[in-house]
Amino acid sequence: MFRPSASLETLQKRAQLLGELRAFLHEHGIMEVDVPALGDATVTDVHLHPLVIQGGGFLQTSPEFYMKRLLAAGSGSIYYLGKAYRSEESGRRHRPEFTLLEWYCVGLDDRQLMSQVAAMLQTLAPDLSVVSVSYGALFESVLGFNPHTADLPLLRGAINQRLELHSPLESKSACLDLLFSHCVEPAMGPGVTLVYDYPKEQCALARLAVNERGEMVARRFEVYWGGMELANGYWELTSADEQRARFNADRDERRALGFPIPDLDERFLAALAAGLPDCAGVALGVDRLLMCLSGLQDISAAMPFADR
Repeated sequence: MFRPSASLETLQKRAQLLGELRAFLHEHGIMEVDVPALGDATVTDVHLHPLVIQGGGFLQTSPEFYMKRLLAAGSGSIYYLGKAYRSEESGRRHRPEFTLLEWYCVGLDDRQLMSQVAAMLQTLAPDLSVVSVSYGALFESVLGFNPHTADLPLLRGAINQRLELHSPLESKSACLDLLFSHCVEPAMGPGVTLVYDYPKEQCALARLAVNERGEMVARRFEVYWGGMELANGYWELTSADEQRARFNADRDERRALGFPIPDLDERFLAALAAGLPDCAGVALGVDRLLMCLSGLQDISAAMPFADR
């Protein structure tokens, strides 16, 4: 059929939402930028799989590397609102092409950016309930043990007991992901939950710091609405040497898993070496946000066309 997958009413809500997002960011002095969708390099993250273009290049999984090059060049606080691409199976919450809002605020840390995200969501939905909780406290309240100090045998045992699976997972990060997605996310309430201070094994591009309990944690946060992941934010790592080491660790894990091993994005690493300003950044799925605001159960109903 030729007709759009979203209703005309939803398309009108989508247009209004895009305008409201831009208005909020403009009011906070954040400049809109445009970056390429096609690049020579891609991410090393084992959880992200880019779309490879025949003849060379990758469709970008996010605008992050280009945006950080702009930040290092002195752009100030910036945002991107447009398409991103990931080689994922289509499902109720996923499409290979989706709309992403990503922004970086110079001079803010992850806690301050969390507050800004909460303010944005409550501007869109004034009656929305928003709670903040640390990853460790939330995980322990559901599963009964501390994820920061848990070892691999304990995590595998919890997977066996809770999910009735004999886990073949070889990393603590993978075990935590499985338990969090299958046990913790379903236990979240109907409003928005801001989860912060992730395990150090899941630092990605975030800084590491010691929390109030003396545990090393990743200064990142994720935003959930009714248990569905909506956004992922970091107090951004600025060390080029540390970032290179993390990329190479990702490549080693990819090699062990039999995944393709991408080259490092040397332009991005050069930007970090030149000096990325102290900043925090967050990426938010706009299609999922529209699902939450409109009570939609399938992401295809939030997209103009979801043919794939």
